[in-house]
Amino acid sequence: MRLWYEKPAASWDEGLPLGNGRLGAIAFGKPSDERIALNEDSLWYGGPRNRNNPDAKRHLPLIRKLLREGKPGEAQRLAETALSGVPESQRHYVPLCDLSIRVEHEERAVESYVRELQLTTGISRVRYETGGVRYERELFVSYPDQALVARLTSSSAEGVSMRLRLTRGPGNRYYDELIQAGPDTIVMRGHGGGDGGVAFRVCLKAVADSGKVKAVGEYLTVEGAECVTLLLTAATTYRYDDPEKECLEAAGKAAELSYEALRMRHALDVRAFMSRVSLELGGGEEGTQALGAATAHGEVSRVSAGDDAANAETAYLLPTDCRLERLRDGGEDPSLFALYYQFGRYLLVASSRPGSLPANLQGVWNEHMQPPWDSKYTININTQMNYWPAEAGNLPECHEPLFDHIGRMAENGRVTAREMYGCRGFVAHHNTDLWGDTAPQDVYMPATYWPMGAAWLCLHLWEHYEYGRSRPFLRRVYPIMRETAAFFEDFLTETASGLLVTSPSVSPENTYILPGGERGILCEGPAMDNQILSGLFSACIMAADELGTDSELVRLWKELSGRLPKPGIGRYGQLMEWMEDYEEAEPGHRHISHLFALYPGNGIDPRTTPELAQAARVSLERRLARGGGHTGWSRAWIINLWARLEDGEQAYDNLRALLEHSTLPNLFDNHPPFQIDGNFGGTAGIGEMLLQSHAGCIHLLPALPGAWPSGHARGLRARGGFELSIAWRDGRLSEASIRADRSAPCAIRVTEEVVVEDGSGHAVSVERGGEDTIRWVVRARETYRLIRADAPIS
Repeated sequence: MRLWYEKPAASWDEGLPLGNGRLGAIAFGKPSDERIALNEDSLWYGGPRNRNNPDAKRHLPLIRKLLREGKPGEAQRLAETALSGVPESQRHYVPLCDLSIRVEHEERAVESYVRELQLTTGISRVRYETGGVRYERELFVSYPDQALVARLTSSSAEGVSMRLRLTRGPGNRYYDELIQAGPDTIVMRGHGGGDGGVAFRVCLKAVADSGKVKAVGEYLTVEGAECVTLLLTAATTYRYDDPEKECLEAAGKAAELSYEALRMRHALDVRAFMSRVSLELGGGEEGTQALGAATAHGEVSRVSAGDDAANAETAYLLPTDCRLERLRDGGEDPSLFALYYQFGRYLLVASSRPGSLPANLQGVWNEHMQPPWDSKYTININTQMNYWPAEAGNLPECHEPLFDHIGRMAENGRVTAREMYGCRGFVAHHNTDLWGDTAPQDVYMPATYWPMGAAWLCLHLWEHYEYGRSRPFLRRVYPIMRETAAFFEDFLTETASGLLVTSPSVSPENTYILPGGERGILCEGPAMDNQILSGLFSACIMAADELGTDSELVRLWKELSGRLPKPGIGRYGQLMEWMEDYEEAEPGHRHISHLFALYPGNGIDPRTTPELAQAARVSLERRLARGGGHTGWSRAWIINLWARLEDGEQAYDNLRALLEHSTLPNLFDNHPPFQIDGNFGGTAGIGEMLLQSHAGCIHLLPALPGAWPSGHARGLRARGGFELSIAWRDGRLSEASIRADRSAPCAIRVTEEVVVEDGSGHAVSVERGGEDTIRWVVRARETYRLIRADAPIS
């Protein structure tokens, strides 16, 4: 599995991403003047602040009264002053620095150029020839050794000479000083900026097998070496009292190991995650692996787009950017979708690891001092979407940084709940930052005044439990879930008809039109709020039952849940977004907030709630007919929604649209500009097309499109603590296997007649239920095999 190209990156959007969760790098692959753009996850502008508006609590009753009286304009004008954060904006993410590598060789034409990123190992390579000398470099960011490692070699015995420099920001002005810490080491000192911001240190060490390494001014120089290993480490005062000491010690420890040892430790670490899942769609994965081996020995040259080999079966012979172009021109390339799926998994491994911060709007990769949308955590869809593939994609450890951050947010969220709303519990709005800020962000009416961020995030805690069934984990996170529910116990208000609603709130980030033509944004009880709260109360009830606690609260949560507004169907047959059947100001809006219960929630299902599922379909059709899906993350959400409606053709068409219109040459999602949630949402969508487990049973191939008639997937996870592999031919299930780490009842929905065998090959008696469901009790660590009765395969 690899991304590969025949030319260097012309811009940051074409570079290849590397990372270990904490440290991120974008490698351009330029032969003689390489740029490696670097980020450290805790380097943000400014320090923590209390931004809670002190006037919110006393103005809240009037804002609610105005909304109840049908005067959203007046309520909005008051909310702008009384409910906005003070100051309005949270902190933003900033770059670390650039590593500049000036390779000194004769200025001759570059030949046989290839750059690649191996997803199974997280190693990037560049190979080229110039002046009769072959050059090669490898680059990776190691989690075990917490360092960026680069190895530069030449076919000439003394062919590696270079100048190395650390630079930062436009004009190289955004740091304090750069010092020599030894004859082979330089250190950059600086800070993220702003009051109370974190300070950083970057250490660069060069280790040459021969030749000379010298520190000269702000440079490291290498002369006449056969090969050179570069070690770059970074740290900030967010984690360390003395980040410079940390950097120097980490670089020193890495230098004690051989390059081969560093490489092996890193490759084994990444492979342990990436090898858990394999996916073949159209026979491409094995071909890609074979190609990689052949290319490593110089046995394969590029196939042009016009060659006969450039068809769906052998498209993997083309560079990745050419494959994207072929897709845009109408070509078929099933294995490109498998590569895209694994690239999404790779990005999560590279940007969210235990001990790191969560993946932000750009994962861990950002080149701007003032990035789009501050490159922080937008929690009205985007941060959550980053983690949609974590559980089903067999990367549950990568989910952990989000859980840690929810814990950091909770302390601030209690203050926000008390000071702004006079409520108990924990609340957050539509954004948060490095410091776990929970006060409203911006003065942007369609998004700012939305109190559901913490509630949605807490559903990720429950989802992690559902997939892994770890009671110690549930016991640890249940108090935060309970605190979030406590906020809404106080915050919900009663309508004249006795319903309980959030007020004020918005339907992110949409606008409605009142019968008289006035536009409204603030509202009471939008559909998304009701759906999230239904999910939160349900998760709290099930968690309390599992832990045998809080019986009085369980009764309260059931009562509150029963009084939430139920989903409504509007005049066009669509699912209603607000309590009233308003017209939308933007019928093709990028947000599809009112379909939360379809995905990622589970309150709408084609079998249990067919009328609501049909209304959701109408909503989707109306959005798309009016230009919806025009941003990468929105299109990714749409893929998942169609998959939950079990419409494989629509899911596939929108997946194609994601790659054709919202994907950059390096496979990064293009919002535009680059925003990583579309990658993660697209990866989750492919998983939902192949396996679903949200409706009380495991559904195999629920939304398989005709474009993928044959294939297999290994290592997918399902709720209940199960791991599955699936194979299919001619659009029909051929075989599947299932395994669990604990004994548990299992229900599987298949449309084929199957027989079930245990690990010894003995037939297993299953109970057959409605809706093509089979049930039996799986034994711990026993692998069961499901075989299509009319077409058994060995």
